[in-house]
Amino acid sequence: MYYLRLIATFIRISIQEETAYSLNFFIGLLSALLNLGTGLLGLLVLFSQVNSVRGWTFSSTLALLGVYILLGALRGLFIGPSLNALVGLDGEVWTGRFDFTLLRPLNAQVMASLRHWRLFSLFDLLTGVGVLSLAIIRLQQALEVLHLLKFLIALGAAITILYAILLFFSALLFWSPGFLFTWIFDGLFQMARYPVGLYPGWLGLVLTWIIPVGLMTTIPAQALNGTLSSGLLVSSAVLAVLLFVGATAFFQVGLRHYTSASS
Repeated sequence: MYYLRLIATFIRISIQEETAYSLNFFIGLLSALLNLGTGLLGLLVLFSQVNSVRGWTFSSTLALLGVYILLGALRGLFIGPSLNALVGLDGEVWTGRFDFTLLRPLNAQVMASLRHWRLFSLFDLLTGVGVLSLAIIRLQQALEVLHLLKFLIALGAAITILYAILLFFSALLFWSPGFLFTWIFDGLFQMARYPVGLYPGWLGLVLTWIIPVGLMTTIPAQALNGTLSSGLLVSSAVLAVLLFVGATAFFQVGLRHYTSASS
């Protein structure tokens, strides 16, 4: 309950910061509409020519797009803003402001992950939910309660994997605080717009188990359309736990290498 109250305080402060500039509202709305429009336009162009691509229909690919937008929205809502505050020449690690985080009687990882919220990313969250809802309506004939249950588990695993990867890249800052390591992930995450099965075999393997950006969107979408096996679902959940534990351990190692601005 203490951490829940703390998160509520962080959200209130973030709301005050975000609403200080009315232009942020329109920028957030425009960004959400552009993100939705470009994604839908690509699908409409593709499926105006064919009925399916390697077993992926318009409805199932629409579900994947919804998951992609949803994950991007969650990253923009709280994961990204908090971890990005550590980055760069004016970031907290380089300038030493991270000292104040370590001095607080709170878990440093929780503080580094949840302090800053970008509330206008809720626009993207709403569009992602809307796209997913439309996909579910179109898949209604084949949709079962089991599919929804698998989807929720797969989505939870995807969010955990996303956080673990971003935490890992953020921990690298303790060795090179001026470099934005997450740009590497940004380029790869764009490939999650499309099903892993559309990529060549070796690349699909990399995007599933090595740098699992494809797994984060393809697996939940497969759960909705009923093509996800229980074995693959369990494997993705196990991978999510392992990545979370590994990223947390790596972040703690990074903390021990942090050099205070007063040192």
